[in-house]
Amino acid sequence: MAVFTLPGDMIGFYKDHIEYVTEHAVDPDKRRYANPDEAPRHYIDIDHYGEHAFDSVPKFWKSAVLKYTEDTLKAYGIVPWHIEKMVYRLTEAFKDENMDLILHYSADLGHYIADAHVPLHTTENYNGQMTNQKGIHGFWESRIPELKSEDYDYFVGKAKYVEKPLNKAWETVKASHAGVDSVLKFEAELNARYSPDKKYSFENRGASLMKVYSKEYTIDYDKMIEGQVERRMRAAIITIGSLWYTAWVNAGKPDLNRFKNKEISDSLKKVQAAEEELWKTGKPREVKGHDD
Repeated sequence: MAVFTLPGDMIGFYKDHIEYVTEHAVDPDKRRYANPDEAPRHYIDIDHYGEHAFDSVPKFWKSAVLKYTEDTLKAYGIVPWHIEKMVYRLTEAFKDENMDLILHYSADLGHYIADAHVPLHTTENYNGQMTNQKGIHGFWESRIPELKSEDYDYFVGKAKYVEKPLNKAWETVKASHAGVDSVLKFEAELNARYSPDKKYSFENRGASLMKVYSKEYTIDYDKMIEGQVERRMRAAIITIGSLWYTAWVNAGKPDLNRFKNKEISDSLKKVQAAEEELWKTGKPREVKGHDD
């Protein structure tokens, strides 16, 4: 959806490759199977740093490393800093007019931005494991949009230039974290009103019968949080488009029409095929990961 926020000089290129960007937006998750540094790029447990963390945690990476050490930062997540890094990499790819890397970094950047918009990606209690609400991560991130996304309004306007991408990343994390209390509080209240046989149901998923949150429970929860999932998805869409646009502008607005009919290189295809194989057959590393 972020593609449709882009201006005329960009949208043609991204529309030509919309299937690629959509398909490979999940690559960072697959990369967790091979890269031990990948998991912290998807979240930040900002509450680990105390009640006034947004005032005490330095916004710039080098200052944060000096205060907490790089190991500590990686232990509790680095998503705002990684978003800034990805904007820089995408900018350089635009400058070099490297189509492979433009697409690769666009897909990756979109993933990290989307993750930063999820409230549960900003807390140590990322799956409700500290409050007897285990499973709430997948409930919020997957089950609700599974049932409700067809009704969402994805018209979010046009991408805008972002003067300071790092500030935007931190604003995103702060807005996400502001929703953590309601995510947990309202689910706990709803859980108290539902018996287990009403809270859960079973649905066929391929050849398997899976236990899932019931439709009634999911819809009631979505009403309690006042469509929070849709609101965060809308915010993610415009942020992704805006940071793609920002990278392009910062690169000098290169002419993307020169890539018309150009194919993605075999070397990039091989790299991504290897990631796909690891994802299908590998075992995830033992890392803290904010998984469902």
